[in-house]
Amino acid sequence: MNRNEPVPGMSFAPEGRVVLLQRALASAGISVIYQDPGLSIIYADNLPAYFQPLAIPGGTDADLFGETHGRNLEKLKQQVFETGKQMTAEVDISIDGEMRTYELKIQRAGTDHAMGILSVISEVTEARHREKVLKSLLRELSHRSKNLLAIIQGIATQTARNTISLDSFLAKFRGRLQSLSNSQDLITDSSWRGAFLFELAEKQFAPYWPETAGPLPISGINVHLTPNAAVHVGLALHELIVNSASYGAIAGSKPAVTLSCHEVASAGRKAIEVSWSETLCDPTEIHEFSDNSFGKTVLERVVPSSVNGKAELTLVPGRIEYHLVIPDAEFEILRRPPRQAAMR
Repeated sequence: MNRNEPVPGMSFAPEGRVVLLQRALASAGISVIYQDPGLSIIYADNLPAYFQPLAIPGGTDADLFGETHGRNLEKLKQQVFETGKQMTAEVDISIDGEMRTYELKIQRAGTDHAMGILSVISEVTEARHREKVLKSLLRELSHRSKNLLAIIQGIATQTARNTISLDSFLAKFRGRLQSLSNSQDLITDSSWRGAFLFELAEKQFAPYWPETAGPLPISGINVHLTPNAAVHVGLALHELIVNSASYGAIAGSKPAVTLSCHEVASAGRKAIEVSWSETLCDPTEIHEFSDNSFGKTVLERVVPSSVNGKAELTLVPGRIEYHLVIPDAEFEILRRPPRQAAMR
């Protein structure tokens, strides 16, 4: 059956069919332009408002799309006319200060005695924007995945370097991976925007804080950290908390630990200082922060370097203090009243 003929058994006036087809084109946001072999415009229908005054009988693609696009389209349409092979082109037009993208499906059309070029035009601005956003997200995901793998590789290497048995390595490595996973959960839940410091700390404290010890000792400003800062601050907190739970204050019945955050100035810029203070039950108690330990390396070198900040770890008999200064590029202060963190 000829696709231009109505369904057998149904009669419909040609004028009515034309009206229906015009309405269908308008609903679909599709425009059509028909040009003669010399590429002069003979007919145009359902053009966007911007193009309507430009589509004059005898006009050209340059009149509609500008000189540069007009020359390119002329070459393409001549090729379509000669070969009969359908082709597709896209043009970007600035309309009211906004760049819009239009797709042209170009084909040879007509009869042997009256052949011309038909261009079916549709706007694809939003589709191209979504494609760009998706590509950007995929590149970002690839970048973050590589960074995460590099962090895991570093954790594995340094943990192995500072342990003397397989069991000890597995216990420490699994704990550090779980810490990384907890931070990543918060970052993912925020659509990769980062994590709040208090929620990050609560995640790190949760496996180790005694149920009988009361609320978590977190106070100050609940800053919102970038994904990069959240990952590395999470690692620093893990090292401090695990050491305290193994040898220090958390291992005791009444843990004397505080974690706070407040605003400071660093090199003339706004910054925050995240401070850990721990009083040991026994001044002679040991800790894991020896000169060559992974924990000490993380706290003094890896974390401050990763956030472009600076850190100081102080180890004195009966006390452990850690101060991490983070520049404003790695956090945002959302004005909320300071609060004491809840237990969970």
